[in-house]
Amino acid sequence: MTGPGDIAYDVAHLLGGAMLLVGFVMLGQRRIGALIAALAAQGVLLALAAFWQGHVQAAPQLYLTGLIALLAKGIAIPLVLHRLAGELPPPLRTEAPGRMGAGLVLGVGLVGLAMLVVVPATTGAGALARVDLSMALSILLLGALMMVTRRSALAHVAGLLTIENGLILAAVGVAGMPLVVELSAGGLVLVVALIAGVFARQMRERFASLDPGVLDRHRGEGR
Repeated sequence: MTGPGDIAYDVAHLLGGAMLLVGFVMLGQRRIGALIAALAAQGVLLALAAFWQGHVQAAPQLYLTGLIALLAKGIAIPLVLHRLAGELPPPLRTEAPGRMGAGLVLGVGLVGLAMLVVVPATTGAGALARVDLSMALSILLLGALMMVTRRSALAHVAGLLTIENGLILAAVGVAGMPLVVELSAGGLVLVVALIAGVFARQMRERFASLDPGVLDRHRGEGR
């Protein structure tokens, strides 16, 4: 059985802890650009966690889950979010500091609650699975808290992605968990649909139209 001092446990603990730390960085970040950069870092850490669990569990399908996370959450989705953030007026690229401090305090409380719930409920599970599940639930709760306390639509997308990162971390941490790849791909489809909705909403608010032709006229390319 794995535990502290075992390389499998220690690396999984390190990666899960790093994802949780990045979750707190996102929760306290006011600038949308820095928030998206932190989200990309969390996506890369999730990919590394999936690759590591694939190695520890000898589960090749987790390598595919890690590859999906790396390409989509570490690269593609952050690039799209950066582009959307770049189209915002400069004052809207930074949120007001009002709720940041309270959010961080609530985040610490939610992590404590996650530990209190997961540790007694997984007494019969291995130490590695217990660590991953407690980290995953903490990350999920931080994502939910971000969606509640932030006002920007892009920050809400980052919160939803953080929730999904927590779910995927939990799924890859349990040996023999079925449908991990399907869960990851389905979650990405949901996120892409949400980003498209955010883009359409911003177009409607700024141009009072959903016609892509208005973007050409806005850039001076229209007739």
